[in-house]
Amino acid sequence: MTSSNANRSGSYALPRRQIALAVALCLSLASGASFAQSNATGVIFGQAEPGETVHIESTQTGLKRDLTTDSQGRYRAASLPIGVYSVSIVKDGKVISSRTGVQTNISSGTEVSFTSAASAANAQNLGAVQVVGNVLPAIDVSSVDSRAVVTADQLAKLPIARTSISSVALLAPGTVPAARGYGNALSFGGSSASENSYYINGFSATNPLTGVSSRQLPYDAIDQEQVLIGGYGAEYGRSTGGVINVVTKRGTNEWKGDVQVLWSPEQLSQEPRNVRRRNGTLYQIGNGFAGRDRDELQYSGSIGGALIKDKLFFFGAADAIHSTDQAYTAQTAGSTVQNDKNKISRWLVKLDWNITDNHILEFTGIGDDEQTDSQIYGYNYLTSQTTKFLGHQYTKNYNGTQTNGTPGGNIYIGHYTGYITDDLTLNAMYGKSNSDHVQTLTGSSGTACPTITDNRAIASSNPAPSCSFGNGSILMPGSRDRTSGWSFNVEYRLGGHDLRAGMDNYNLRATWGNAPVSGTGYRYFDVGNGQAIVNRLVNLGLSPSLYNPADFPNGWYVESTGLSTGTSARTAQRSEFIEDNWQITDRWHAYLGLRNEQFTNYNGVGQPYAKERNQLDPRLGFSWDVYGDSSLKIYGNAGRYHLGLPTSVAVRGAGPSTFPTTYYSFTGIDPVTGIPTGLSVGKPFSGTFFANGANGTPPDAKTVSIKDMKTYFQDEYILGFDKQLPNNWTVGAKAMFRILRNLIDDDCDSRPLQAWGDAHGLHDQVLAGLNASTGCWLYNPGNHGTFVLSPSPGQYLEVPLNAAQIGEPHAKRRYYMLDMYAEHQFSDKWYGKFEYTFSRSYGNSEGQLDSDIVQADVSTTESWDFPEVMENTNGPLANDQTHQFRIIGMYQPTPEWRVSTVTRIASGTPVSCIGARPLSAGGDPMGYGAAYFWCNGQPSSRGSRGRTPWTYTFNVSAAWQPAFLDHKLTLSADVFNLLGKQRVTQLFESCEDPSGNTSINCFRPRSFQDPRYVRLGARYDFSL
Repeated sequence: MTSSNANRSGSYALPRRQIALAVALCLSLASGASFAQSNATGVIFGQAEPGETVHIESTQTGLKRDLTTDSQGRYRAASLPIGVYSVSIVKDGKVISSRTGVQTNISSGTEVSFTSAASAANAQNLGAVQVVGNVLPAIDVSSVDSRAVVTADQLAKLPIARTSISSVALLAPGTVPAARGYGNALSFGGSSASENSYYINGFSATNPLTGVSSRQLPYDAIDQEQVLIGGYGAEYGRSTGGVINVVTKRGTNEWKGDVQVLWSPEQLSQEPRNVRRRNGTLYQIGNGFAGRDRDELQYSGSIGGALIKDKLFFFGAADAIHSTDQAYTAQTAGSTVQNDKNKISRWLVKLDWNITDNHILEFTGIGDDEQTDSQIYGYNYLTSQTTKFLGHQYTKNYNGTQTNGTPGGNIYIGHYTGYITDDLTLNAMYGKSNSDHVQTLTGSSGTACPTITDNRAIASSNPAPSCSFGNGSILMPGSRDRTSGWSFNVEYRLGGHDLRAGMDNYNLRATWGNAPVSGTGYRYFDVGNGQAIVNRLVNLGLSPSLYNPADFPNGWYVESTGLSTGTSARTAQRSEFIEDNWQITDRWHAYLGLRNEQFTNYNGVGQPYAKERNQLDPRLGFSWDVYGDSSLKIYGNAGRYHLGLPTSVAVRGAGPSTFPTTYYSFTGIDPVTGIPTGLSVGKPFSGTFFANGANGTPPDAKTVSIKDMKTYFQDEYILGFDKQLPNNWTVGAKAMFRILRNLIDDDCDSRPLQAWGDAHGLHDQVLAGLNASTGCWLYNPGNHGTFVLSPSPGQYLEVPLNAAQIGEPHAKRRYYMLDMYAEHQFSDKWYGKFEYTFSRSYGNSEGQLDSDIVQADVSTTESWDFPEVMENTNGPLANDQTHQFRIIGMYQPTPEWRVSTVTRIASGTPVSCIGARPLSAGGDPMGYGAAYFWCNGQPSSRGSRGRTPWTYTFNVSAAWQPAFLDHKLTLSADVFNLLGKQRVTQLFESCEDPSGNTSINCFRPRSFQDPRYVRLGARYDFSL
């Protein structure tokens, strides 16, 4: 997957800096962009004689550019659409030397140099070179970062799951799967799963709520996917993990397309492994991340061509994926089994208009819709029998967690490219996206089933009926998210400097929260002596004398109540950057960049509760062409990277809660739902009271975070080399070091604030401010901070505390990586890449998430809530997989037959024991129960209980393309997890109850490798 750097085949020596064509089967892990360019286009650059005319023409769309080399003989064509080009030297109207089949790569440079007119003798026709071509590019000696690029042809030939663009990114070194509870998400370079950025055609497709995962697109619409593991330039930000950058296919002058069907039959699929406790007892049939009896059928197709030759082009693609499976809940008195029908619909439409050769307009529309219909039944584990039908659940673009790794929705993008002069290029982009998120839960009668709790004396023999099942709350109705954003970039070439500057602006909006099923729950009580009714009248500001026992003829009352949390929040993100790719000499290349980030988070009423300005990110890099022939490159870079708060923080930390409670007398109870009838609407005691003051008013924005809070950022350093060897081999290695410098999380410890108030004679004022607050404040762990309290509306009290007074340790996360690879370019009928990655992720904080307990509250985890919960937390972090081996290979014995593999072997993740803090150590001061890194009354350091087992994932593929159909038909069979080893990938680490007793669920499996399954495919490619 490293940039294809092997020696070129052939009997003659090609000139230095020959064509850098990334068309090998491998993931071309280039070490970076050659020169500055848009993140959705490519560059062709090189050298010829000074003053010569270089003609560049797309062989697919007819787009043309003519450039004149400068006094040093250099030329550069920036912001070219991804595609195949011919490059020629033209003199007196005649072509004297040319290169054809030149492939541009996403956000990268391709070098095409002409040493002199004599090089015409060596002109090469690369048009016949496909993904397995035999003409190999030189090492890209002008790159300074660490990246992987995979092409559409590779996606079609390698056994890769078609679930999301993250499935492709897992092929890159430094990536590991995140905890399964976060969906199909990844950790890059030791970061948490919420710290990555995703782009499609230059527009941010990152989940606007939490930053976990992204919107998706049809698999066959991907032209190239770039994975930036580290060292990326100043154009990229809002990431302390990695960047996934996708460019879609586009139409050409030739109308062509494909139709495809893929089937994963239930009969050829392995059943998922059951969850058993350590003592061997059954906890759950199957597990929560792989359905039983799964059968999947996918229909896909695409078509593209010219609406007006050389001017206007169309491309469209679509996926329709239907699957069924069964899922069992854990063994309890209310166990259920649900029969799921899953439907995924994805589409893409792209229009490209070459207004002239100097002005290009593009429009992209994308749709991503995921729905699940579930029929839910009771299940008796003792008899192994399904019982009565309970009800129905429907979800749309929602995976059941607060991180919601399946945001779905629609994206619309417009992009303009202007070649103003040979040296000046403009790029402008505007895009918007939106998605609705739905969850409904209805009972067997088709109506919603509220939570029913019967506290009456009669309940022991004749309780109120109930049809409720599952959780008592669902996703808040009206949940949705929207993103709008624009960017503008200017590129200018000045001698040996390729200068670029730009800015972007994004607004992310999300409406999100939880609400009771049917909007409220009901609790039945005996009236008794009427004290509860009297208290309620007092709460409502009414006279207790209004209580009349005659209002309750049956002696009962019912409370309608339910806590709703949620808000419509907004995050504003803005950045500016400037960068210089400087060719110092023929052998030395330098990169200098600076990015400025700004973040503002707003609550539901438009008040800012967190604001960071002037977050400067310097980026520096170098590349040394040691021998001057592109056979050995040494490169390095250093940079700072900032990350803002996700929009979801407003839901938990800065959003309102509504907790209405209303008392009624009633005359009857619905025999199916348990809902009371004949309610005493209008009675004095039936006014609505808001428990805990939760009336839907958000907390004062000034009191949500400390003053002058610093943003989340880390520093990174990379040093590496790439070396060509004989016989089509390339080897290389790189070392990476990342250190987290600052973290944002919430502190929920009021003790230091109250102690400050007591010491300054402000006990009552501080206490009033604490009572009016949420009880938690966003802050920078391990640093000083000024907390703001509001003792009364409009009055503010600042509480300055140093780090020692707060008592928390400094946040620590350090990541070390050494990656080594050997790559054999396609020759002698085979291609292979063998890669080993050694890495360590170590510290007391994973980052924005807490994978130890799979907590979904991004940047508001229970870590850092108070000092005691951070005891013994230093150690290997949850995403630490020390050893990883990757093998990507293909063997093609004939033009008709092909076999390939994607193999990943990895060591396990750390195991911790989380339990009760003993009284001898001070006990549980904040009432968190068994949430400490203590077990058996002793300190239990993070990761001190061993590791999960090694995992072995062998995915293999075989394909036949019969010659009698001109190789247009492809019949394929892919086998995923060939060995069928369903090894444990995470354990349940909460091992004690609050009293320190060992839990029966201690170290039970939380997740496994996916079971083996077979995917059968038939694809037909056609031209019109």
